[in-house]
Amino acid sequence: MNKWLKTLLFLAGSALLTRLIPFSSLFRNLDTMFHEFGHALVTLLLSGSVLRIELYADHSGVTYSAIEAGGKAVLVSLAGYTLASLFSLLLFYLYNRGRYRWGLLLASGVALVMLVLYVRGGFGMLWLGGFILLNLVMLFVWPRAGKYYYLFLAFLTLEESVVGSLYLVSAAAFTPGRAGDAANLARLTPLPAIVWALLFFVFSLLCAKWALGFFFKEERSRHSTASY
Repeated sequence: MNKWLKTLLFLAGSALLTRLIPFSSLFRNLDTMFHEFGHALVTLLLSGSVLRIELYADHSGVTYSAIEAGGKAVLVSLAGYTLASLFSLLLFYLYNRGRYRWGLLLASGVALVMLVLYVRGGFGMLWLGGFILLNLVMLFVWPRAGKYYYLFLAFLTLEESVVGSLYLVSAAAFTPGRAGDAANLARLTPLPAIVWALLFFVFSLLCAKWALGFFFKEERSRHSTASY
């Protein structure tokens, strides 16, 4: 089967199945967390300042920052969707290397930094604190379930990174002024919002293809070892 078709079918199946898992909606904020952390991280790397970050129950979020206009502002606007897709890819890479515990620690570390330094809204603080606590339980109290919990988070994040960018394409096509980061980039560059949204979507698909490659490689390796 064509690898791209396989990727699309697997993403569609993942989107359907994860929605059948109780309370899965709560975990969809993980992609939002990585997205907003991406904005904050690039802002700090470019010597800007992060004022605050807000996470909402509808899986949306916003990062308020101060950064010079021009090229730096463009890079900050690019960072959200791009780094969210890269984080999802990293989760699968760590799974492939047998280091899913590192992935849980990484996600917990990001959540802790955001909780301590930037997030002040009620829901955001509650979600981050609960996420960190649950990760610690899976790491140190119920490690047998940790691998399956990690895969659930990895697939959910991968799926959300693609679906989120697809929604952005739809918004850019019909209401370009409300297309989030794509709208910001349209104001900062000569390219329209729909072009930026499509670029984010294509990049998310590339990351998804690579991530699933890591997953299938690990599963084939595990089954080969078991058969031997």
